[in-house]
Amino acid sequence: MKRKLIKIAKDTNLFLKKFIKKQNKSDLIIPMQYGLFSGGKKIRSKVLIDIGSIFKIGYKKLLIIGSAVECIHAYSLIHDDLPCMDNDLIRRGKPSTHIKYGESTAVLAGNSLLTMAFEILSHKDLDLSPKIKIDLINKISECSGHLGIAGGQYLDLSFEHKKVSKKRIIEMEIKKTGKLFSFCCVAPLILKGKNKNEIKKFESIGADIGLLFQVADDLIDHKGNSFTAGKKTGKDKKRGKATLISLLGHENTIKYASELIFRINTKLEKYGSRSKNLSETLNYILYRNK
Repeated sequence: MKRKLIKIAKDTNLFLKKFIKKQNKSDLIIPMQYGLFSGGKKIRSKVLIDIGSIFKIGYKKLLIIGSAVECIHAYSLIHDDLPCMDNDLIRRGKPSTHIKYGESTAVLAGNSLLTMAFEILSHKDLDLSPKIKIDLINKISECSGHLGIAGGQYLDLSFEHKKVSKKRIIEMEIKKTGKLFSFCCVAPLILKGKNKNEIKKFESIGADIGLLFQVADDLIDHKGNSFTAGKKTGKDKKRGKATLISLLGHENTIKYASELIFRINTKLEKYGSRSKNLSETLNYILYRNK
């Protein structure tokens, strides 16, 4: 599993470095690269490639789409760390982008990574029809804006120090994290021209995977150490974050995460051994910092 992640990370970073190198130089490229190449396991790209393998889609196409996903993920982390958001000083064991380059530069670098994702998906290097490219851009835009990452972050900040229902916490975590995983799960189906019902099914699988990832991240913050996590832990409780742990407790949250894995695997049963890679990824997500 780790070897596969290392390969995907290496190939993704290589593509992104070549893509950036071809662009005209600007003063924002260095902070963009700092936020983009700060490490990370590329789990979203791994999920995309796992789903793609179910439908026998070529690795190169999936890698390019995954590179766009990683740009959006990097943008979201740069902005999440800002003083007006979660105010995190450390990200993946290094100073956050705004600590290294200043707050305004971090905002602009994040914005630039967000828009670069659309450049990648519309670029000639991605050998797809214009219609499919438009469909991919529409979907990733929806998953990144007020209906996705941005909307989820808004709810996350709004829920601090408030009593929030389980339903609302799940809604927030699916928007904040699950929507980008949903894109990773439906992108291969868009490439294959699958119908709306099949796309909706895999959107649901992606939402569950994103929820699993966020629950695992919350568990790391609750019980993990800063060295392993690559960022300060214990901050959710201090900031009064609304999480499933704060509502259900540690043990019940672990149980809930296990139920999520069972639910996802049940939805994938019809694909048999073709879904084995994704099943392995699910277990890795939950236990990645054990």
